[in-house]
This record gives sequence, C-alpha cells and structure tokens, in this order.
Amino acid sequence: MTNKFRKGVFILIVGFLALFLFRLSYGYLSTTENTFIDTIQSSIDNTFEFSRKNYASEKFKVDRKSDNQSYNVDQKYEKIASLYTNTANFDQDEKKVRETITQFKALVQFEQNYGLKGSRRLNLAIGVAPESFDAFVEEIKKVGTISSIHINKTDKTNEYKDLNAKRVSLEKARESLIALKNKGGAVNELINLEDRILAIETEIQSTGIRLGEYDLENEFCTVKFGLEENQSVKKEISLSHRIKVALEWTIKYYLLLLAICFVGSLSILIGVTLLEKLNVVSSLIAKKQD
Repeated sequence: MTNKFRKGVFILIVGFLALFLFRLSYGYLSTTENTFIDTIQSSIDNTFEFSRKNYASEKFKVDRKSDNQSYNVDQKYEKIASLYTNTANFDQDEKKVRETITQFKALVQFEQNYGLKGSRRLNLAIGVAPESFDAFVEEIKKVGTISSIHINKTDKTNEYKDLNAKRVSLEKARESLIALKNKGGAVNELINLEDRILAIETEIQSTGIRLGEYDLENEFCTVKFGLEENQSVKKEISLSHRIKVALEWTIKYYLLLLAICFVGSLSILIGVTLLEKLNVVSSLIAKKQD
C-alpha cells in the first residue's frame, strides 16, 4: 500500500513538472496572437505619404551574345526603403537618427511630429545619395526595434525617355506655331495661335520640371523612416517573471486537470457499481421466475 502511494505521488509530481516546463518553454518560443496583430497594426498605422519623387542613375555595360557586341545602358530608377521602428527611449533614438543623417550627409525632405509624451511619433522622408543608400539603411536599422522594413527598386528608364521625347515634340510644335504666327493673318486666328503657344509652353515647363527630377545634382534614393514611442518594448521579460507566470498557469490548469480526472474516475466507478447492482437484481429476478 505504501509503495502504491509513493508511486502515485511520484506520478503526480512528474506530471506537474512536465506541464510547468511546457508552459515555461512556450513563453520563450511562442508569439501570442495579440502581439502578432499589434505588430502588423503598428506597421500599418506608421505608414505615411511622401509625394516627392527621387530618382537615381546607374550606368552599366551589356554584352550581347548573338553578335558579340556590347552597349552602354544608362538606367534611371527609383529606390525606396521604408523602415518603421518602436522605441522606449524616444529622445535618445531620435538623436541617433539625426546624427546618422548628418554623418551620411543626407537630406531631410519631409518631417512630421505628433503625439504626446509616452506615445509620440516621428516620420521622416530622407534623401540619400545612391552610393550611400545601403550603408545608411544598415546603420538606421540599429535604431529602436524594427517592426517592418521594405525596400523597393523600380526602373524609370522608359518614363525618362518618354518625357524627353515629349519635350522635343512639344518644342517642335511650338516652333511650328510661332512660324505660322509670323506669317500674319486674321486677328482671331492670331489670338488662337497665341493661346495654343502659351498652352504648349506651359506643358513644356511642366515636362522640364519633371525631367529636372532626373538631373545628376538631384539624384537621391528615398528612406521613409517612422519612429514610434512604445513603453512596452522597454525591457526584456525577466526569468523570475516568466517562472511566476508559468507556475501560476500550471497550478491552475493542473488542478483543473486533476479535478476532471477525479470526476471522470468517480463517474466510471459509480457507473460500474450501478451495472453490477443491476446484474445482481436481474439474476435474482431470473431465479424467482425459475
């Protein structure tokens, strides 16, 4: 009897420890659904619009295997990195960001600050020289705790060529209209020609402004950086706190499991007892009938 009691106690202790270790490991390895949703939502909420376009160029040589000839390609492209981070040390990390911008001689093209202390947010759009882009992104990734990062590169060579072709076409149309105006004609016709020339010149200016974004002196890649103050990321969860939570959870659910097992065993015992009694009663009735 003593050995059976000891064996039962040993099984209960082993079961408790196994459940406790499972809960402790789960706390380290898993991410709760709420934490996952909060991270996604934080990333969505931090996005911001930046209307200005930054373009860069890259020259490289292409070899054609068909005729063993090579030609130079002048690619125009748009490259944007979007980084969003959380921090508990907002002032300190904002200072790091600005120091990094100064270090890489980058340009703040858009800045947005809002929120009260404890829930502040800073959005920056930064123009970075193409040759410094990768190093700048790697450095700024060290600020705060990253919640999301995206880097996109889009070819704009055809768009640049189309703008150039459009400007040449507009300039030719303007010259033709000026030539017509110099030939003279009715007043109404001259007024209409003048209006058309003005409209074309306005379009030429607009096209020239867009082409100006591709000039060498305006070449930048864009870094969109969002910094959000979040006190919940301040400290790593301590081991003692994890043990406390795991112990509370284990006691609660282990007792619940034991209670379920007890009720289940008791129900089975009562059911077996009732069946035995029914069998005895049935036997007695059968004997009386005989």
